[in-house]
Amino acid sequence: MAQQAYMTETDNGGSGPEHRGARLRRLFDRLAGSWRGDPRIWRRGLFVAAGAVLLALVMVLHSRIPNTIGNLGSLTETFLPWLGLLVPVLLVLALVRRSATALIAVLLPSVVWLNLFGGQLSDKNVTGGDLTVVTHNVNAENPDPAGTARDVAASGADVLALEELTPAAVPTYENALAPTYRYHSVQGTVGVWSKYPLTGVRDVDIDMGWTRAMRATVTAPAGQVAVYVAHLPSVRVKMEAGFTARQRDRSADYLGEAIAREPLKNVVLLGDLNGTMNDRALNAVTSQMRSTQGAAGNGFGFSWPASFPMARIDQIMVRGLKPDSSWTLPQTGSDHLPVAARVSVTTSGS
Repeated sequence: MAQQAYMTETDNGGSGPEHRGARLRRLFDRLAGSWRGDPRIWRRGLFVAAGAVLLALVMVLHSRIPNTIGNLGSLTETFLPWLGLLVPVLLVLALVRRSATALIAVLLPSVVWLNLFGGQLSDKNVTGGDLTVVTHNVNAENPDPAGTARDVAASGADVLALEELTPAAVPTYENALAPTYRYHSVQGTVGVWSKYPLTGVRDVDIDMGWTRAMRATVTAPAGQVAVYVAHLPSVRVKMEAGFTARQRDRSADYLGEAIAREPLKNVVLLGDLNGTMNDRALNAVTSQMRSTQGAAGNGFGFSWPASFPMARIDQIMVRGLKPDSSWTLPQTGSDHLPVAARVSVTTSGS
């Protein structure tokens, strides 16, 4: 009798996989039944469907959005990956409206987003590499420059680039980094620290009126590498002017021209470019270099703002070098996250 009572209770009120599966099937049948035979499922939700189509078009044609009004195109491209968050919103609205038309339309932005960014969701890091490089906008108002210096030195970087250095803070960074890096140079508000000898150090004109970019040759065991460090002008989003970035765009053109003239085959660009790889305004640079995050990273590698990263405006780009891995480092006293990469020298470098 006891065994029979146990079996009866399990069959009728248990919570095993078969019972849960049956409940899910009943729920699905009820949902399908409420839609089946309803002629309005194709006529409802047309506004939701139109929104889905519009979202897909914005992502596909983002390069056609004009910059003539408030640099709207560049603004869209800066936060382009985040448009994917609208897809689940549209999906919920389609389900609430019980619209088959809207559900089908939501597939369009889903496919487009996956085509644009799906590859960045996988981990492309591999072992190996000849050189570890790190770049960090340390923030001119950093309350703990010594701590920030210790944090980035602990990353194991062979070559370290720092941006937004102030004259008052430079000695602090120099003293804190001296035990790890034998060679260094500061040009204006940017600097490079290296475990290997530096030669050919000079500032790079990016049409700023003061020095915010530099170039040096690092003679690493695997070969010579031209290292560029840059901090492009900031951009602002203003209600009356939109995305104001004219000075940033002009400086990017100057930087791209300088890199194009570089005679060494192995080139790495480290810095805060105040723009993403999707931003057409940086085309003078991005058209001739590869992003280590896009080629060998895991995820989007957002670096700013450090408290809640929404965009990767701190970049490591290479030409001639092979990206092996790319990642972001933990937060320091800055409003940017440091970003790092491991690269291999694949040419003679001359």
